[in-house]
Amino acid sequence: MAQMKRFIIERDIPGIGQMSVTELCGAARASNQALDDIGTNIQWQHSYVADNKTFCVYLADSEDAIRKHSELSGIPVGAITEVPQIIDPLTANN
Repeated sequence: MAQMKRFIIERDIPGIGQMSVTELCGAARASNQALDDIGTNIQWQHSYVADNKTFCVYLADSEDAIRKHSELSGIPVGAITEVPQIIDPLTANN
């Protein structure tokens, strides 16, 4: 199995910030089904929902896996950015 990398996916989805919980559940179900169909080389960690965008955190072996997920789920992909490092408040203690 290839090494997993962390990615931030920016998705332009007009009006997503005003969607109901039911509508967001439908999107999550479509995403989960696509993940099941693809297999083990991609994992959705979580998403931040804003006005007309989502910012999704995924682990995947490649950008191609993310694009395949988008194709299967019907959820658009804008920018895909690999995140090689993360920092948080505890980083200051190093």
